[in-house]
Amino acid sequence: MLENVSIVIPAFNAEKTIARTIQACLSQDYDHVKDIIVIDDGSTDKTGERVNAYAGVRYVRQENAGPARARNKGAAVAAGDVICFTDADCIPHKDWVRALLRHFADPCVGAVMGSYGIANPQSWLARAVYQEIIFRHRRMPLYPKAFGSYNVAIRKTAFNDVGGFNGEYLHASGEDNDLSYRVLSHGYRIFFAKDALVDHHHPETVKKYLREQYRHGFWRFKMYRAHPTMMTGDDYTFWKDPLEIVLLYCLMAGLLLGCWFTFPIRKLVVIILLIILNLEILFSIKFKCKNKYILKYSFVMILRAMVRAAGFAAGCVSTLLNRRFLSF
Repeated sequence: MLENVSIVIPAFNAEKTIARTIQACLSQDYDHVKDIIVIDDGSTDKTGERVNAYAGVRYVRQENAGPARARNKGAAVAAGDVICFTDADCIPHKDWVRALLRHFADPCVGAVMGSYGIANPQSWLARAVYQEIIFRHRRMPLYPKAFGSYNVAIRKTAFNDVGGFNGEYLHASGEDNDLSYRVLSHGYRIFFAKDALVDHHHPETVKKYLREQYRHGFWRFKMYRAHPTMMTGDDYTFWKDPLEIVLLYCLMAGLLLGCWFTFPIRKLVVIILLIILNLEILFSIKFKCKNKYILKYSFVMILRAMVRAAGFAAGCVSTLLNRRFLSF
């Protein structure tokens, strides 16, 4: 029976949010939390001061190396049989650990993932992103192919068996998908506990959101190169996601050809644009966006697809050349 739990939180410049994360972890209604470990990934703000104000929390600092390596450092010193990972901008619910742990009764389960709440509902963009995530999570099976490192518990033996997170992922990007696939390849299963919740500070500005999405696109090529069988989907993504990318690549090709060729190609470009716009409007409605935000979020999703496509192309070039000059 697995009882003892460690909570590991990677943090980078998290002075504004880390206190609420720690307080939520300290307030868990579970008696066997052995340690709470914050790995400061080279913060330049007052993250360290905020963490050191809590006597029951272990603070470890490293030079900036990315969240994957920060989580590995935390896991290496964790005392629990199970390691619960969350992020420094998340606020776990009081029963979070208990809701995750109950599913390890099945010895085949190597990891249990949870779902999202929302910590900043005052932002229209944060609400829209959250509603889209919940839509996706409702479609996911009990045993998905991938988990998110913002809310997951992993047997320490399973974590060690697969070698932990891949530190070559320098940003929060595909490192959790990569670990998920290796967990599955070692014969473990992933369980989705939809009642294990952490409230998350979802992005409030379009610029920040698109920057994150570019990174996801950039690192996805590396992930698919390592795990080609996962190109068919990971249960979180569905047919809309690859269709957007294909349509955008067709649109770019049409725009280039339209400079030299005749009216039919330009007409095709207009048709593709209308298909993309109507697709995003349809899903904005499905995500239950408020009426006044349907068009607004539709355009955000179009921009998101564009930066994901650009990121994927950049990741392809950078990975094949073994350089990171197109990443940020």
